[in-house]
Amino acid sequence: MSKDNKNARDISWAKIYKDLNINKHNFKKSPFLINAKDIKKSCQNFKATGAKEVRILCKQDTREQRPKVFKDKELFLLPIKNGSYYIIKGEGYINIPEIKTKSIKYSSKLDFNLDTTEIGNSEMQHLDFAYASSIIRTFMNDPTLVLTIRGRKYTPKFEFKVGEQLIKTKGVQTEVDGGYEGKNQVVLIEAKNSSTKNTIIRQLYYPFRQWQEHTNKKVTTLFFEKNHKNNTYSIWQFGFKNLKDYNSIYLIKSKKYSL
Repeated sequence: MSKDNKNARDISWAKIYKDLNINKHNFKKSPFLINAKDIKKSCQNFKATGAKEVRILCKQDTREQRPKVFKDKELFLLPIKNGSYYIIKGEGYINIPEIKTKSIKYSSKLDFNLDTTEIGNSEMQHLDFAYASSIIRTFMNDPTLVLTIRGRKYTPKFEFKVGEQLIKTKGVQTEVDGGYEGKNQVVLIEAKNSSTKNTIIRQLYYPFRQWQEHTNKKVTTLFFEKNHKNNTYSIWQFGFKNLKDYNSIYLIKSKKYSL
């Protein structure tokens, strides 16, 4: 995020916070409900797109992307339905730990080169290469995995807790970079093409709950990252100890592959 966008976000959310008297809200009792109409009304006189566009203002995928007022008061934002959000006090993010073990030297299972994967630099193409060369299957030790899920979908109704707060959601748009179904499991992946220190748990938890509603197979979530400097592929597998506890996320395993 550029410095200008960050400053615009800080200013916009400070105004929203003041306009809606959020400072008087008791976050120990309940989250604060806010919707797109409220945000647009507060920010209607700002000229910069980054200062008034709801989608941009509500995109807070890392701790650092939160506005200053959220950081100061230990708040984070979760969508609960299309156009509606909860501002919640608590920990909304998880650290992506550095993989300190030595890279595993990996050779593609294909017997030919994929020339087209060298064109461009997108999360999707790196993930597609990792799947085509069987890195994903190798990491999960599951040769039956095939690509079945991709793109944006809307969640069914489900509820969960953040601390002691009960959150009910329905019809939230999610996006899975790659979803793979095998004989006994479904693997969902959130992919990045740059180094990430932390990520909002929602990006892993919402798709996990969404697809758990649609299958009796085990659903697991992976965080995937391509490092361009040394041509490595890093994968972290996360689980949830309690299906209905947002903060019960934990790291199962992680590995780094070099080609």
